[in-house]
Amino acid sequence: MNADAIRNPSTMTCAELLIRLLRETYGVRTLFGIPGVHTVELYRGLEGSDVQHITPRHEQGAGFMADGYARASGQPGVCLIITGPGMTNIATAMGQALADSVPMLVISSVSRRDTLGLGQGRLHELPSQQQMISGVARFSHTLLDASTLPDVLARAFAIFNGARPGPVHLEIPIDLFNAPVKAPASWQAPTLYRAAPDPEGLAEAARLLQAAKQPLVLLGGGCVAAPDAARSLVGKLDAPTVTTINAKGLLGRDHPLDLGANAALPAVRELAANADVILAVGTELGETDYDVVFDGGFHLNGKLIRIDIDPEQLVRNQRVTLGLVGDAGRSLELLLAHFPDPLKRSGIERTSAALGALNLVNDPAFSDFVPLYKTLADYLPEAILVGDSTAPVYAGNHLVSQPAPRRYFNASTGYGTLGYGLPAALGAQLARADLPVVALVGDGGVMFTLSELATAVEERLPVVIVLWHNAGYEEIRRYMDANGVARLGVDIQAPNFLTLAEGFGCPSVRVEGPEELANSLAKRVSNGPLLIEIDAAAWQRACRISDQDK
Repeated sequence: MNADAIRNPSTMTCAELLIRLLRETYGVRTLFGIPGVHTVELYRGLEGSDVQHITPRHEQGAGFMADGYARASGQPGVCLIITGPGMTNIATAMGQALADSVPMLVISSVSRRDTLGLGQGRLHELPSQQQMISGVARFSHTLLDASTLPDVLARAFAIFNGARPGPVHLEIPIDLFNAPVKAPASWQAPTLYRAAPDPEGLAEAARLLQAAKQPLVLLGGGCVAAPDAARSLVGKLDAPTVTTINAKGLLGRDHPLDLGANAALPAVRELAANADVILAVGTELGETDYDVVFDGGFHLNGKLIRIDIDPEQLVRNQRVTLGLVGDAGRSLELLLAHFPDPLKRSGIERTSAALGALNLVNDPAFSDFVPLYKTLADYLPEAILVGDSTAPVYAGNHLVSQPAPRRYFNASTGYGTLGYGLPAALGAQLARADLPVVALVGDGGVMFTLSELATAVEERLPVVIVLWHNAGYEEIRRYMDANGVARLGVDIQAPNFLTLAEGFGCPSVRVEGPEELANSLAKRVSNGPLLIEIDAAAWQRACRISDQDK
């Protein structure tokens, strides 16, 4: 048999077709999964290919790795998951990806077609796996005919590339993996162009913005693929601009019109309330970006123009004046064409005044973390920062400015799950081997997925894990104290993290101040992970002593 015949047989198994479609049609080169008896046939399809398989230590870790991979690269993260417990384990990660519109393809096995829904107590059986998981997926599909696999995958990637992305679930009955199926007539993926907003509506939006005296722009994570258009447009509009947590770096580092992700703070709220025209693009206007203090105090009183790929999103959270359905990046590019000449509305001055009023570096809520992020920026200026829900991340959401998009994301937005930071950082490192990656985690949250340290060591991923040790769930402690609730369940016992890291084969160090952190970063090697445990109480004392000495 000649080489072409071996490469392109007329028939193959469903499992082999799946892997070939992922690789040859959609360019997938990395898969995350834990093999199980129900999925071994998928691994026969992987044999001999150049697709990298990463084995996490828990399916939740697989989902978070795929999430971090997708956010850092812009390409969908793909997981291979077993029936039943594999799916219940990954559901939390899918919930986070759904909340933040992250493209993720979860491919699972499911019981044989002739046993589905019969409740016979078979291995890994659920009453309806598809029904259970559909609540955290853009769609969930049960493959009943192997010949329809190319169509189902095309639908999934159409969601990723042409609609509001999120997790998609495809389950394949175990009796279909070896089913013979013909190769498709073509391995080429369809060409999908981005959706553009209505030209008449776009012209009306431009007219409103042209007439505005005090415009404001709100840019969300939907815009990250179009940084050049975003920078050009806000410059032409001369408008103060909120860039949400998932849009950090969109305008570049320290752009004079960038208010950062500070919409919940008083000076930015005042700008928002006084703006006569507001342009919101690719943003949910959700509370974890605009009302993180949860007091309902973010108000838009002017005319609101919203642009989003999801028409339902246009009427959520704030009253809209003009809504346009379209891809955020394409919309920014088309709207920019309506402003050949820059406008002058004192935007830089208004932005500077607001940031000066915030005075974030001297705010007691954030000041302890200023040396942390300065040290990271000094030693790892191009790093992707990936965070869990932990004190340094809450501060970093306000303090950090990045040089490019896709270099700062965390689990404090939307779903707000714990355990995200470490595995998502590993996924980001696999996606961007050319950049350093820092995982920002707390002693409480990291315990959810600490086992993924084994994956980091096994794959020799040079992720720097900054572990903020404040002896429990500090954020919840403060909420309990503020609401007069006794501290229960929050002062938890922590392990010796350095001993654990040693057991995994991961170098580690404990630091108590910025100088020790700098020394640790200066001496790091790049052939594997490094865990840096920060004693929170000692760090805060060191920072305050330093402030007194100034």
